[in-house]
Amino acid sequence: MKIYFATHSTTIDNEAKLASGWKDVELSKLGIQQAKDLGERFKDIHIDLVCCSDLKRAVDTVQIAFENKIPIIFDKRLREINYGDFNGKPTKTIEPTKREKIEKSFLNGESYKQAITRVQNFYSELKKKYPDKTVLVVGHRATQYGLDTLIGGKTIEECLSIPFKWQPYWEYNF
Repeated sequence: MKIYFATHSTTIDNEAKLASGWKDVELSKLGIQQAKDLGERFKDIHIDLVCCSDLKRAVDTVQIAFENKIPIIFDKRLREINYGDFNGKPTKTIEPTKREKIEKSFLNGESYKQAITRVQNFYSELKKKYPDKTVLVVGHRATQYGLDTLIGGKTIEECLSIPFKWQPYWEYNF
């Protein structure tokens, strides 16, 4: 199975430097354009299936990009980590706590280990159902951490220590 991973488009929370977590937020004007660009980027790449989280920012990104021209699976297991009481709080509040939240859950939320296990369960099920397909996954940092730890050979600690650097998409062979 070939998996392309792309992040959801920019949201109003991203622009305000807030960590949305499970909070549903709108795409920004920039995000809407980025979603259109995503569709263009993949117009000449064969994709059998698109999978994304059920959070509005991922759903809107996919719907704008592909206009229902490709089968889409929406699955809550592909969500970002649940920051619990910290959903929607400034990223500068959450960033320093990442390492201590690998095993310990955010208050009324989940730990990174729990989030990554949830995402990995989705990928394992996807592999069983569609072993020879090319799939685009549109998601969040936790969605990518699941790929990086399951397929990419990275540890959770490595994933959390690498600063996010946007790129058009990442490729994984599963």
